[in-house]
Amino acid sequence: MSHKPPHADRIALRPRVAWKIVGFFSVAHVLAAATVVYLVCVRSSPWTLGLGALWLALCGLSITAGYHRHFAHPTHKATWLLRAFYLLFGAASMQNSALKWSADHRLHHRRTDEDADPYNARRGFWWSHIGWIFFEDAAPIEQWTVTDLERDRLVRLQDRYLLSLAVLVGAGVPAALGLIWGDPLGAMFCAGFLRLVLQWHATFSVNSLAHILGTQPYSTACTARDSWITAMVTLGEGYHNYHHRFPGDYRNGVRWYHFDPTKWFLYLAAKMRLVRDLRRVPHATIEAARATARAGLTELTTPGGIAGGHA
Repeated sequence: MSHKPPHADRIALRPRVAWKIVGFFSVAHVLAAATVVYLVCVRSSPWTLGLGALWLALCGLSITAGYHRHFAHPTHKATWLLRAFYLLFGAASMQNSALKWSADHRLHHRRTDEDADPYNARRGFWWSHIGWIFFEDAAPIEQWTVTDLERDRLVRLQDRYLLSLAVLVGAGVPAALGLIWGDPLGAMFCAGFLRLVLQWHATFSVNSLAHILGTQPYSTACTARDSWITAMVTLGEGYHNYHHRFPGDYRNGVRWYHFDPTKWFLYLAAKMRLVRDLRRVPHATIEAARATARAGLTELTTPGGIAGGHA
């Protein structure tokens, strides 16, 4: 009997182009460009621009705090209300369901820089940035990696009704809000497609720029790097070397002066009792990792699976 690893089919089968994704990605970029023309040449309401900025922040946090630091890596426990926020605005982010996103990301951590890594940085900048999304998965979701998430009814509902939620929160609600100041079309396109394209490339930068730009103060075991430049456009996700060494920490920017709005958001959410059990790596453990990296040694993998140690 053959005993292939769960990721074997992903490597062995030749990927097929996901033409629907290619088409939607292309149309979204054209409409984002058209939105800029609309804002410059037709109408540029401050309310429309403000709504676009607000939706960019809310959708961005739904990915960084929600999809990434809550679902993919359980660095904190969130109330049902905050989980609903993560899932609603995560759907509007058009980056797949929390279930599928987390399965891909957990595989990325288990197999970083290897063939099975969905957005393997060693395949080049463009592959890790956008190329990987244009091909269908050669293998289905590895259900065993997300059984914890499948127990969450809200996660299951989002996975089931993803497209409807994406259209409603990503386009319908902004258009309805735009009616208040008489610019529903501008509001829908600014908070919809222009916001969407900007958010996509911010998120994609974590897979690409964060693996080629910056330093490796905590680990030399993979290509992940710390960069304040990447952090500025990713709500703090640019401290990626630290994250790959300690994925179970709710912080990416571990120093007080590191630009990490997601860390600050979670800290405030804990004060408001929307979040509990924020996980932090002990200072001594962090300093030991720095010393190991300075010595040019490769750290030993610590136990703890997806959420702890070096996943």
